[in-house]
Amino acid sequence: MKVLSATLLFAVLWGQQWRSALSDSIIHIGAIFDESARKDDEVFRLAVADLNLNNEILETEKITISVEFVDGNNPFQAVQEACELMNRGILALVSSIGCMSAGSLQTLADAMHIPHLFIQRSPAGTPRSACPPTSRVAGTDDYTLMVRPPVYLNEVIMQVVSEYSWQKFILFYDSDFDIRGIEDFLDRTSQQGMDVSLQKVESNINMMITSMFRTMRVEELHRYRDTLRRAVLFMSPATAKAFITEVVETNLVAFDCHWILINEEISDYDLQDLVMKSIGRLTLVRQTFPMPQNTTQRCVKHNHRINTSLCDPKNPKAQQLEITNRYIYDTVLLLANTFHRKLEDRKWHSMASLSCIRKNSKPWQGGKSMLDTVKKFGVSGLTSFLEFTDNGTNPNIFFEILGTNYGEDRGRGVSRLATWDPLHGLNGTLTDRKLENNMRGVVLRVVTVLEEPFVMVSENVLGKPKKYQGFSIDVLEALSNYLGFKYEIYIAPDHKYGSLQPDGQWNGLMGELVFKRADVGLSALTITPERESVVDFTTRYMDYSVGVLLRKAERTVDMFACLAPFDLSLWACIAGTVLLVGILVYLLNWLNPPRLPMGSVSSTTLYNSMWFVYGSFVQQGGEVPYTTLATRMMMGVWWMFALIVISSYTANLAAFLTITRIENSIQSLQDLSKQTELPYGTVLDSAVYDQVRSKAMNPFERDPMYSQMWRMINRTGGADNNVEESKEGIRKVKYGRFGFVWDAAVLEYVANNDEDCSFYTVSNSAPDRGYGIAMQHGSPYRDIFSQRILELQQNGDMDILKLKWWPRDSPCDLYSSVQTRQHGNALDIHSFAGVFCVLAAGVVLSCLIAMVESWWSRRKGSRVPSKETQADGPSARQAADPCPHSPNEHPLALGGQTQNLTPNTANTTAPAATHYQPPACCDIPCALIVQHSYDPTNPSELTPKMRMTTFTTSPPTPRTIRRSTWSTYTAGLTACAPRMKAPTSSSPPLPSI
Repeated sequence: MKVLSATLLFAVLWGQQWRSALSDSIIHIGAIFDESARKDDEVFRLAVADLNLNNEILETEKITISVEFVDGNNPFQAVQEACELMNRGILALVSSIGCMSAGSLQTLADAMHIPHLFIQRSPAGTPRSACPPTSRVAGTDDYTLMVRPPVYLNEVIMQVVSEYSWQKFILFYDSDFDIRGIEDFLDRTSQQGMDVSLQKVESNINMMITSMFRTMRVEELHRYRDTLRRAVLFMSPATAKAFITEVVETNLVAFDCHWILINEEISDYDLQDLVMKSIGRLTLVRQTFPMPQNTTQRCVKHNHRINTSLCDPKNPKAQQLEITNRYIYDTVLLLANTFHRKLEDRKWHSMASLSCIRKNSKPWQGGKSMLDTVKKFGVSGLTSFLEFTDNGTNPNIFFEILGTNYGEDRGRGVSRLATWDPLHGLNGTLTDRKLENNMRGVVLRVVTVLEEPFVMVSENVLGKPKKYQGFSIDVLEALSNYLGFKYEIYIAPDHKYGSLQPDGQWNGLMGELVFKRADVGLSALTITPERESVVDFTTRYMDYSVGVLLRKAERTVDMFACLAPFDLSLWACIAGTVLLVGILVYLLNWLNPPRLPMGSVSSTTLYNSMWFVYGSFVQQGGEVPYTTLATRMMMGVWWMFALIVISSYTANLAAFLTITRIENSIQSLQDLSKQTELPYGTVLDSAVYDQVRSKAMNPFERDPMYSQMWRMINRTGGADNNVEESKEGIRKVKYGRFGFVWDAAVLEYVANNDEDCSFYTVSNSAPDRGYGIAMQHGSPYRDIFSQRILELQQNGDMDILKLKWWPRDSPCDLYSSVQTRQHGNALDIHSFAGVFCVLAAGVVLSCLIAMVESWWSRRKGSRVPSKETQADGPSARQAADPCPHSPNEHPLALGGQTQNLTPNTANTTAPAATHYQPPACCDIPCALIVQHSYDPTNPSELTPKMRMTTFTTSPPTPRTIRRSTWSTYTAGLTACAPRMKAPTSSSPPLPSI
């Protein structure tokens, strides 16, 4: 709230001070602007503000202003607002309106003796037409001064058309242009026998073109297209751009057309847009203001400094100034200098009785003196120099004639062809002559620089002229065959393209053209503004972009590529999962032992559980049956897990073994500029060197990427990372760590033709320049060469020539940063080396384990006595028993009972132990010696004691075994039952099995 109160208080005080200054100030200027001239009002107020800050001109006085906006087509409103301004006591009236209202203001100013500085404003930016003369009483003074010079468009266009020797053309004008302004031009063309057609361009251009196609017959359209080859446009830049776009898109014009656009107000932005949208040749005529090149001299004019935003050509606001804006500023500056000379005369500002409404009102007595002072002196400003002649007109006006040449693509450059002013007329030569397609008998001297694949020596025989080949040579040969000329080729003396030297001279290929020693320059020559300022270029015959040549990384061999689909941590998790599930399966069976079917020989030990889980994981099955619900649930989930893991591994392994996934860190020029480990450079003082430097150093075109590249290229003044010629840079890339920045087309050819395919290239995707054929400045061959090049591009011949040197089926991969195979995707031994290593390790480990087991078996078997050394040899049936027995046992016949000769000291009260010895043919891992007791009343019931011992080659030792061992025993006993002998009558009966 406090801030709002302070703001209101400041506004009130400022308003009081402004009204006080307005009442006390003796300098008051009135202004009437068209409603569309808001920018004129902005510049008008800016000029007053600048002059009020300049104490050297107005000393202690300040300028006050009153501005009114009116409808340009309403003269009554303009007069009414002017009378209101005169009642306020203005000393001069400034207006920026059209001719209709200006006539009424001129009559009022003459009556009231108020100096009226009129700035003619054309509607919607169309070309100006001269205002009709205003009738006045004879002998009266004219108090209206024409700030803008008279309209000279008739004189300029007549001069241009005559220089071009046009005899037939069509004149287009938009709906806002006053056709009466070119009556004098039409009369003069008629007197000289020129055939001129007139056509009005409607606001809806698309509808106009559509109706034309709908109403005209084919023959009429052909004649109309022929008429459009020469045209003059009297229209605003906006209408001209829309009209040119429509006729180009509808194919009404061809590349041999020549159009002239004339308008005093064509900005640089409009100029570039018009050139981009047009084809053929375009000539533009516009008003220009001669200015010094030095910015300081532009902005400082005698005792006044102009606002930098208006006088600096690099300022965007200054670039968008309209012509009326410039004249508004200079008008205020001229009035301020006039007031400065009149400050000593205090009578000239007395305006108390001035009124244009009262019938007996008298004119201002000091008006004549003020008018004479304004006419007497001039001022330098934004329009060069503003002054008036005795008849009240500004004589200073200059026109510049800009244009392109035939046969060029859109977006070409524009050059100044000539200038025109009322005093000297046309300054320059305008020609519209085109060479015919016949240059027979012409011999051109061609200078070149060797650059693969554009120009190369194909044959060099001693005593004979060298023969050349390459893409540029093919283009030159195609032009020669079509046009009929012959040529002689020689290499530039210093083998350089050429650059501007400190003494202002050009060397290399460019120097040969500048000094007229060669007619044509041909090689991998790019079109640059610096070169085009001293020579002429044909239209581009190939796009150009900057690239970098790098050496491919060596393809690394991964012996364990089979493990690549899964990360190391995932492999560890899978291995841990196998162990964990195996333990869980074992525990579940230990807590709830399953019932095994008769004849089963499997056991549920931890070893077997682990083996079964691993076998099911690798989809090889298992031998251990699990019948409990908990174990089956666990194995069902495990099989689902194994299925997903194995399927994912199989799919990912195929991708890893067939696709190279090695990526290089440099895949673009941005990547190259951001890194500093790999040095890179280019050819010193070449076009690429200049391009990187200009984009890095130019404040209006500064690119961060090129700034970083320039720091690397210009390290130590460019001596470390730059080379003298391109071949040296290519060698540094091949045999060292280096990146060579050069023409992308040249680098692609080098990478394509390298025997080892050791290079790859990175370049910009959008070309910003092109390769062209250079000629002497003003060469008559430029247009015909450009036209023929365009024809080669349109009919596809240029693409055929490109494919000869840049084939599509290249043997090398230009964009891969590693060396890859180009013939199929067959896998090699390197991809599976790890699998074979694992297999070999498993084989070696298995052999070692087999040797240890064999040694251990032999060692244990040596303790069993042989048949020959037994005192009481066994019977023939015992000798045939393949199962080994310890010395402490007396085996019976196969399947019989054996009494343990060693007394059981652990339990003396225990019943006698009966040992059942299954033969080795039962194919179980070991035999069991089970201590049983028999109930005589129920001999078929076998009551197992929980004291069991495992039979080995060593003497058995009783010990307690888990309950799960009973299953193993039962299975073994069942398998060996057919081989066992029934007990004798003196023995307890065996249980039925």
